[in-house]
Amino acid sequence: MIADGFLWVLNRTPGLRRALWRVFFDLLASRFRDVGWWTLMNYGYAEAGGPIRTFDLQPQDEAERYPIALYRHVATLAPLMGRDVLEVGSGRGGGASFVARYLKPRRMVGLDFSGRAVAFSNKQHAIANLRFQEGDAERLPFDDHSFDSVINVESSFCYPSIDRFFGEVRRVLRPGGYLHYTDLRLAHEVNEWKEAIERSGLDTLVERDITANVIEALHRDCARRRAGGRRIAGRLFAAVADVFTGVDGTRIPAMLASGDMVYCSFLLQKPSESEPVRAYAAG
Repeated sequence: MIADGFLWVLNRTPGLRRALWRVFFDLLASRFRDVGWWTLMNYGYAEAGGPIRTFDLQPQDEAERYPIALYRHVATLAPLMGRDVLEVGSGRGGGASFVARYLKPRRMVGLDFSGRAVAFSNKQHAIANLRFQEGDAERLPFDDHSFDSVINVESSFCYPSIDRFFGEVRRVLRPGGYLHYTDLRLAHEVNEWKEAIERSGLDTLVERDITANVIEALHRDCARRRAGGRRIAGRLFAAVADVFTGVDGTRIPAMLASGDMVYCSFLLQKPSESEPVRAYAAG
């Protein structure tokens, strides 16, 4: 009931979302700062009805296969190798670490509004082409035209102004640069969400409803999520942990399955005066 109540308040008070999530993530980062086995917090991605293993991972990454798969799905919509890449909302750093190690950008920066999460990420993910820093998604601390791609995974739902976020993304992207973007919304928010994308000044190259893929990932990953929640929160708060981690039968999987919540992914591009706008098909 506590977790359901928290989500109920978030869903009905958009103006409070960022403040509430900041408190929540700071508490998580402070309480569980040494939990190195939990580095990704998204709901995951899987091919519905497909094989469990669809791409190779190093042994140390295998436990977080489904959350990593969501990053792989959205990050490979455009090429990142040798590029300058920013992730906005990097959380505990596992997604940025995956991108830095597997997709080989020249420079990878993870930005998060939780200073404790940034400290954890810099300690946990010591990689030559990766660094993390604290910052606000609506006031990005970077110069104009600083990045070739921006990645944003399951984070924008807590921003007070999605328009300011898109404006900042457009500012820091180089001409022809990409926003690799995926998130969820309540069904009644979807039209407003897509209208914001339309007025962002970014061209939509790819738009996919991946609700079924997220439901599949949550189901396949249920045992790990349930066990991890108990390791973190203990048996006393197991039910609360189940809600936040998306265990089968709890609020998020149920809302996705009923159609009350929708999960989408996008590839958006900043227009270029010198190059035609075109989609990139990942190999």
